[in-house]
Amino acid sequence: MWTHLTMLPVLESGEETLIGGQAVMEGVMMRAPHSYCIAVRKPDGTIVYETKELAKVSEKYPIFKLPMLRGLGTVGEAMSLGIKGLQFSANIAMEEEAKASAAVTTLAMNSLAPGVVCAAAPSPEAGKSKPFSNAMMTGQLILSLAFFIFAYKFVPLWIATQFAKVWPVLNGRIPFNLVDGVIRIAIFLCFLYAMSRMKDIRRVFEYHGAEHKVVFNFESGRELTIPNAQSFLTFHPRCGTSFLITVMLISMVVYTFLPFDGFAAKFASRIVLLPVIAGLSYEIIRFAARQRGALMTTLTAPGLWLQRITTQPPDDSQAEIAIKALEGAMELEKRQGGELVVA
Repeated sequence: MWTHLTMLPVLESGEETLIGGQAVMEGVMMRAPHSYCIAVRKPDGTIVYETKELAKVSEKYPIFKLPMLRGLGTVGEAMSLGIKGLQFSANIAMEEEAKASAAVTTLAMNSLAPGVVCAAAPSPEAGKSKPFSNAMMTGQLILSLAFFIFAYKFVPLWIATQFAKVWPVLNGRIPFNLVDGVIRIAIFLCFLYAMSRMKDIRRVFEYHGAEHKVVFNFESGRELTIPNAQSFLTFHPRCGTSFLITVMLISMVVYTFLPFDGFAAKFASRIVLLPVIAGLSYEIIRFAARQRGALMTTLTAPGLWLQRITTQPPDDSQAEIAIKALEGAMELEKRQGGELVVA
């Protein structure tokens, strides 16, 4: 579960959209402006859903409509919704694992004493598991945040500091932060590649590709079908991968202007400025998206390249899940009187 939470920023949409989504464990979460639907396929092929209304943070708290703050609100809302999606899918996975474990235990006991277990009344706890509670999720989230700060803030800064001791030319703010940024991006790329080699994460990346294909299908105005969805690419410019790489590039520029020389002050400033850099990155992406020109192409290009790792071609059953999730979100949106249009 920790690995899935760590990958959460990569899998979700990096900006506020009319239609967006996120891959979860063996499923997809899709959102409309005021509703969302999570669809997860169980091992027996059946699909389970969770569909709920969604109150936009900018409507609940108008302060998040202001520049810089709207980016924080959007990212926070996406993270919160993503955690709900992962929690739902994790509970389904745990339930299925518990059922499988109970079945194996029953089979083993029957092999030792044929007929005894089958004749007995089943235990009320058989096939049940403890749900992935909010406290457990909070603990995993704290662990993921600590890993993020250590891997992407402390380690690059420490390595760059050691390099500067060997090569004094790196003590200048521009070369130092350039090296710091390159190391940070290198760690990010190595982490993504390592995660992509894990079977469970690769499955999530396939559902990530399915989510992108179905969003493209919807945005095209064509009927939502598996063949139509499969005709689109898995690389989408609004992916969280693009947002993350933009954050890393923007941070290299921002850190250059910080008047700190000591290691502790630099490290503290990198943590404190996380919300500022996230908000600034959102505003730049938002501006570039409105221009639809060379700036947007330049900003999204690195993220699109990285999606060769974070998205994989889905099979038809995975595309079906993404379609079901989007249809569920759209159905609830229509019942609430919402209007679904392409941005």
